[in-house]
This record gives sequence, structure tokens and C-alpha cells, in this order.
Amino acid sequence: MTTNQGVRPGGRSARVQASVHKAVTELLDERERGELTVPMIAARAGVTPSTIYRRWGDLNELLGDVALQRIRPDGEPADTGSLKGDLLAWGIQYMEETASVPGRAVVLDLLAAGGDCSGRCLEIARAQFGILLERAVARGEPVPDKDLIVDRLVAPLVYRILFSNQQLEEGYVEVLVDGVLEGVAS
Repeated sequence: MTTNQGVRPGGRSARVQASVHKAVTELLDERERGELTVPMIAARAGVTPSTIYRRWGDLNELLGDVALQRIRPDGEPADTGSLKGDLLAWGIQYMEETASVPGRAVVLDLLAAGGDCSGRCLEIARAQFGILLERAVARGEPVPDKDLIVDRLVAPLVYRILFSNQQLEEGYVEVLVDGVLEGVAS
């Protein structure tokens, strides 16, 4: 249950969201995720628990919403001059950030929230790929479909990061990027 869609930016709603997100972030810096409770977050944020339940539904949805804010890119992806280079730079950065302890926690929070959070996470990645693909088209390069990038680059990275004890390296990302570009018309 996500009730924060369609909320107008600014005003009291934005202040509540900022306060609650700040409280979650501070509390996660101080203690384990499993120790967090809605009343604890509400007290830190200066709101009532019912405000959190009304807006986010439950703790998992709130943590997912905070995780989404943490994964939003600060800017456009790197422009290396080629689609292969751009995908490689994006993939390496994604691997490094997501394989970190905080990165894994963010992914797990998104998965626990499910539904709308997972969909919004996918849209963030697809928007980044849209930028890369627009650049490639402008350079006259052939491009794959965004979903192919998700299926052949993002999905294997997330799976390996979450379910393997293997330390991932840049060479693995290179293999995945080659798989994305394999068969794309020249």
C-alpha cells in the first residue's frame, strides 16, 4: 500500500516525508535494521505513528521508499563516448555500490517493500538506460532495447550480489555488457 503517489510537492507533506526519511536514515546509522519500529521512527521524526501508517502503510514500505531515495542518481550517467563504454561504466558503478553492505541493505529493503517500490526502482534504471541509448543513437550506434539491458546486465548483477558469496569484478561486468550488445545490428 503506497499512498505517497500523487502527493503534491512542498508544504506539510514534503516536510513530513523529509523528516521521516531523515529519521530512518539516522536510525539506520545508529542501529540494526531489525531493531527499527514505526513508533521509534515517528518519535525521531516528530510525527505520530498513525501518520507513518497512513502515508506508507507499514515499515517495509517506508524502508523501501527511503531506499528509493538513496538509489536515485545524483546526475546523468557517465558519457564515455561509446555505448559499450557507457554501459560498462554504469555497470561497474552499479556493481560496486550495490555489492557494498549499505547497497545490499537498500536492495533488500526494496525487495521487502515489493510492488510499487520495485517498479519505481526499475523505472529509475530504465531512465538511466534511456539517456545512454539516446546518446548512442545520436552517435549513430545501434542500440538494444532497455529491457534487454535489464535482463542481461542488471538482473545477473543483482542475483550474484544477493545470492553468491563470490567477489564480483569488473571483468564480469564486461562479459555482461558484451552479452547486452551481442547481436545488436551494426
